[in-house]
Amino acid sequence: MYFNQMLSRPTLRLTTLAVLAAITSATSATLLAQMKAPPQVVKPPIALAYIDVATAASDMPGGNMMAGMAQGSSSGGLFGALGGMARGATGAVTGGGNTFGQTRSMGLGSGKYVDVSVFSNKNRALAEATQMIPGVMSLGESLKLVAPIPEKPLPPGPVDERPYEPSYEKPRGKMSIYWGCGENIRPGQPRTLDAATARIEDFGKFFVSRGSTTKGARAEPGHPAWPNKQDDRQVPDSASLIGQHTFIGNGIPDSFKVSLGAPQDLMPPIQLSQRKNETGVDLEWQTIPHARGYFIAVMGGKSDSNDSGEAIFWTSSELPDVGFGLLDYQSNSNIDKWLGEKVILPAATTKCAVPKGIFPESGGGMLRMIAYGSEAYFAFPPRPTDPKIAWEPDWQTKVRVKSTLFSMLGGMGDNEGRGRGTRDEPAKGKDKEEKKPNPIELLKGLFGR
Repeated sequence: MYFNQMLSRPTLRLTTLAVLAAITSATSATLLAQMKAPPQVVKPPIALAYIDVATAASDMPGGNMMAGMAQGSSSGGLFGALGGMARGATGAVTGGGNTFGQTRSMGLGSGKYVDVSVFSNKNRALAEATQMIPGVMSLGESLKLVAPIPEKPLPPGPVDERPYEPSYEKPRGKMSIYWGCGENIRPGQPRTLDAATARIEDFGKFFVSRGSTTKGARAEPGHPAWPNKQDDRQVPDSASLIGQHTFIGNGIPDSFKVSLGAPQDLMPPIQLSQRKNETGVDLEWQTIPHARGYFIAVMGGKSDSNDSGEAIFWTSSELPDVGFGLLDYQSNSNIDKWLGEKVILPAATTKCAVPKGIFPESGGGMLRMIAYGSEAYFAFPPRPTDPKIAWEPDWQTKVRVKSTLFSMLGGMGDNEGRGRGTRDEPAKGKDKEEKKPNPIELLKGLFGR
């Protein structure tokens, strides 16, 4: 009561209001100063390294031969492709002949792959570098990183200015999208597009494809990379990246030493088993340590009597998506976003069923699966906590990891010792011998022969 009486007096009331006004003014000034404070100055690192890590599994017949062809063609054109096919057919592709970019391939050949590149802002013409590696990588003490030589521009050739009549063939066939794991096709599916009658905007609405893969390791002038023509050793199946990696080269700081842990290590291959039954194909796999989630996509097709066809897409997503963009490295933030939207299967998931009635009984489809690892960044020195202090890192390293599988829906039975297989439930009154799908015929059937 006494306090209220005191406040009721005019002098004290004015004093109290003045104090409150002063406090409010001071607080506002502080907040305004914080809002006007310049952001922390961040300068680009002197040196940058990218390490792309991938494990590929495939039970496709001749997968190593096709992988060898891809490796050879990227380094030696037609004759390189033929040589790569020969090495792959004999299994020699697992020795030498490793080429840069295998971490971004479709994963036709089973194996473990690492692509590395380094760049220096103090030496943008850096041609060679050395990466000292831990012994558990089983590739000796170091890797030799080499930048490709810039190609000389070709002189302009003759120009044929004769007019010609462009030919146009109206597209034929249909495309259908299904989505979601389960025994039955969901209501409202499929979403179908008739290529013969569709407008340009219809294609844009139909091909919903998430995915935002940023650029990683690169083999370009000024970016020494491994593997290369001088060091094309294959990564052993027993290799591990855990430990210290040191980058050495002209313009690379002496402090460039980065230690990788288990989340940045090569992931195990995906062990997928498939079981056909009356409700479709049951897929089951073992969980993979450090996987953030999984995604599965199947693409198939069928022809009709009019020599046109239907392309069929199914994914494990709870939302429609053709799946093309999600079968590669993704950022941690996007993975978390798509986990929340149920586009990506959670890391604890071990089962998914492809509903019956989507793909032809005998044709199946091409199945691709990915286990997402994490994307990690390392830098030295660490970023100062005081925003007034500029951050001038000596170096930065980006590491990203994944494990992929390439197979046929229903399985091919050629699992090359990877521990995968297909189990069929016995069918009453049906021959147990079943014709396996031919990948080439499947591709022909996507839009007709």
